[in-house]
Amino acid sequence: MNPATIRPAIYARVSSDQQAQENTIASQVEALKQRVREDGLDLEDSLCFIDEGHSGAVLIRPALERLRDQAAARLIDRLYVHSPDRLARKFAYQILLLDEFRHCGVAVVFLNHAIGDTPEEQLLLQVQGIIAEYEGAKILERSRRGKMHAARDGSVSVFARGQYGYRYISKRESNGDARFEIIPSEARIVRAIFEWYAKDNYTLSQICEQLESEGVPRRSGKMGWDSTTVWDILKDTAYKGEALYGKTRVGEYTPRLRRAHGQPEHPRRPRSIASTPTGSQIPVAVPAIVSSELFEAVQEKLSDNRARRRRREPGVRSLLQGLTVCGKCRYAYVGKIQNKTSQSGERSAYGYYFCTGTDRFRWGGERICDNVPVRMERLDVAVWEDVAALLGDPERIRREYERQTSHAPKVEPRRFQEIAKEVQRVKRGISRMLDLYQEGDIEKAEFEPRYARARQRLMELESKLAEQKGQIARQEGLGEILCNFVQYANQVRDGLDLADWKTRREIIRTLVKRVEFREGDIHVVYRVGEPPMASAAEEPVLHDCLPRRRSSR
Repeated sequence: MNPATIRPAIYARVSSDQQAQENTIASQVEALKQRVREDGLDLEDSLCFIDEGHSGAVLIRPALERLRDQAAARLIDRLYVHSPDRLARKFAYQILLLDEFRHCGVAVVFLNHAIGDTPEEQLLLQVQGIIAEYEGAKILERSRRGKMHAARDGSVSVFARGQYGYRYISKRESNGDARFEIIPSEARIVRAIFEWYAKDNYTLSQICEQLESEGVPRRSGKMGWDSTTVWDILKDTAYKGEALYGKTRVGEYTPRLRRAHGQPEHPRRPRSIASTPTGSQIPVAVPAIVSSELFEAVQEKLSDNRARRRRREPGVRSLLQGLTVCGKCRYAYVGKIQNKTSQSGERSAYGYYFCTGTDRFRWGGERICDNVPVRMERLDVAVWEDVAALLGDPERIRREYERQTSHAPKVEPRRFQEIAKEVQRVKRGISRMLDLYQEGDIEKAEFEPRYARARQRLMELESKLAEQKGQIARQEGLGEILCNFVQYANQVRDGLDLADWKTRREIIRTLVKRVEFREGDIHVVYRVGEPPMASAAEEPVLHDCLPRRRSSR
């Protein structure tokens, strides 16, 4: 192939945010660009795909997604990657991506390993991938066991940072053993919190208010304390001289009902963090800030409060827990149970959902949202009625889809074919232009603007082509989506009237993507097309299906 017609691309990746901040990816990128220049190719900036701070154990990475889209559109001829583990950490993912690029006509070049076509060379690559995955798992296990051994020996180096009140001094800084050093100003606040709670009978909220009134900032330097932060301080055994190692563990990723505010749909690292049993936690001696007697007095009072149910028990307490979102600030709407005592002395409980943006303790003493709370039973009933109505009339999905697409331009097969032919014509023109420039028939001053216009034209055409492909895929996938939803509706429809609280919650979790609330109006967004009703449709979610606006007052 003529080098002038080869369109190269590069892909680089680093796993951690620290590596991204330290710019360690720059060495990868420079080595890749150098290899491209040595091969006599010109690299466009738009074909540099870089994932900074993304784990190689997942396939869903922003730059990798764009790279695969470009490869599928036949806009890349050769891909340069530093090593197979930069492409993916798991062997199965490496083979999947290499096969995908091969089918798309993309030649993959690894800087530290040449890929051959013989069975022996392919076998060698696969064996190397398996060994690399095994070595990674072995390193993690050795690191875990090494840290556990160091913790049992009383080494503070197993901790990455100190709690509020402590400064962590690393081995490098101390020229010896790592240690915790007490920060006097923060230690004074810690002692005050313990004394306020144990001796002065302050509640957690009153402690927060006292800290606010004294102008005490948090470790981050920002104002605004909340009850959870104070609770964590009161429960932390490090303040009596025993820091616990191994309080949490990293496990398989557990998908959320909905993504957190400001977070991507797919996390950079596929993992979830869970608490460990008390028996598996290892105490490490550190300087004490409060006495053991004061600490135990606080724990006794916390246990007494928990026994009297003064603190909310963990677990699912509301029907829509994890699904409600504020329609104004997009932060979560959370449920809260309140106890009420009448004038006759009778106690009753009621619940409501409120926006976390209205909680001034979270935002430095000021609210960032003015959305109103809503009674729990009213919102629960409204959403359940909407879900039951949808299950009773699956054709609503088809009507909603038709409503959304009624204003969209219709996809004409003839127009689609014309755009596809125009894309191929522009690509051939670009290829001929590159050949003429390589042979010296076109000067650089004339070539660059013509090439830029052609590339711009190609991007516009490809965007139109992708849009029409998406419309065609949605139209073709609608029938299968509707069929799967009808099957699911038939399975659960008969018992809707007699469904208990747990059954209703499971059905809502299955069907509802999120519930938006804005000043009395409810907007239910369904996850139609996703499991368990799912098929392999290109656009599985009918967004805003079905929007239902209903006053909860």
